[in-house]
Amino acid sequence: MMQQRNLVLILACDLADKLASAMFVVDREGDLVYFNERAGDILGRSFAEVGRMPADEWAKSFTPMEADGRALNPEELPLMEALRDRRPAHRAFRITAADQEARDIEVTAIPLFAHQREFVGAAAIFWESGEADPGAGEA
Repeated sequence: MMQQRNLVLILACDLADKLASAMFVVDREGDLVYFNERAGDILGRSFAEVGRMPADEWAKSFTPMEADGRALNPEELPLMEALRDRRPAHRAFRITAADQEARDIEVTAIPLFAHQREFVGAAAIFWESGEADPGAGEA
């Protein structure tokens, strides 16, 4: 039986699809619901290749680590913090993408609520550290 997704998650996926910024969306259990094309560029794989994925898989699949090489536990990732604490979280760290490229990224994650007390998941917007702002210099 296919689980019905909350409207807020559907709208978050739609927003991600329209953004030029990388965005990753998970449900209340932390399972990957969607990530957009820019996220796929950074992660080295498209969502079509990955599909829905349990939290324990995606949290390890891109080998998150500190700049000094120390592996990050899944609980230390901003998206997992936003799920657990139900508040925004931010962190800079390094990943080894599916294409085996090491990338320094910054991630800001936010919890998603359908109503004040109805937690439905979380979303993360992320970028490569030092990535130029595509809108810089425009008036």
